[in-house]
Amino acid sequence: MNRLPVTIISGYLGAGKTTLINRALSEDHGLSLAIIVNDFGAVNIDAEQIAKADGDTITLTNGCICCSMGDDLALSLHQIVNRPDRPDHLVIEASGISDPVAIANTVMAQSGLNYAGIITVVDGQHAPAQLDDEELAPQILQQIRAADLVLISKCDEQDTDLIDSLTELGARTPTVLNGAPVSDLLFDVVPLPKGRAVASHPSYATWHHQSKTVLDRRTLGEKLANRPEGLYRMKGYVLTTGGAYRLHIVGRHIEARHCDAEETVLVALGPARRISADQIETWWNG
Repeated sequence: MNRLPVTIISGYLGAGKTTLINRALSEDHGLSLAIIVNDFGAVNIDAEQIAKADGDTITLTNGCICCSMGDDLALSLHQIVNRPDRPDHLVIEASGISDPVAIANTVMAQSGLNYAGIITVVDGQHAPAQLDDEELAPQILQQIRAADLVLISKCDEQDTDLIDSLTELGARTPTVLNGAPVSDLLFDVVPLPKGRAVASHPSYATWHHQSKTVLDRRTLGEKLANRPEGLYRMKGYVLTTGGAYRLHIVGRHIEARHCDAEETVLVALGPARRISADQIETWWNG
């Protein structure tokens, strides 16, 4: 039996990993894809978004694959390799706080799999500030340097300064994502050898909320505008008097779009030295 190729999609919180995978799922590449999604919260928002795009998904929740999900990942890999309707290609979307090298080593230790490389997505809007943050930078740099291909999201055109900066930091072939098909990029990577993980990441405080409560739309706007400084990432769905909204928050950036949802489901996190789950809970209920 031919070995199943496995591509790992890495990148820090909110970089655009799920968007990249959904683009690949929508393209006419002729491949049957399976997706393993690992999210940082008890509710896997990313897996739901990929499932809506007709992806064959397996959900791993509540932690980094590299830190606490190793056994579950190995079991999922074994199940996929041995299923009768085995896919043509497997994609692992790592959580934003995962170490892709550790995941790659797990993949390479499994028989029946062919390691096909790490692709790291870099947020073109927030990368400069992230790399200036002494607490976040080591983890983001590790994801960048581990990559066989670095894709820059949220850039409409070639950002020469950012590309040069990433190249100096050790990025391999930094490429700006545009409207061209992404499947040619994702599934035609020549991977470099991987060693051991070289840096641990900081601890993160995580929070999740699920309810049928309908918020006043103006109250939601005021709440989001006054969110705690240490809350770095938040996503999910909120019911309001103006309808349901899908929230996508990275740093100080807020995106809210109308969507169909039957309840409020949110996950959030931030570096534990800057915020706690209790502080997020107090803010949300305040």
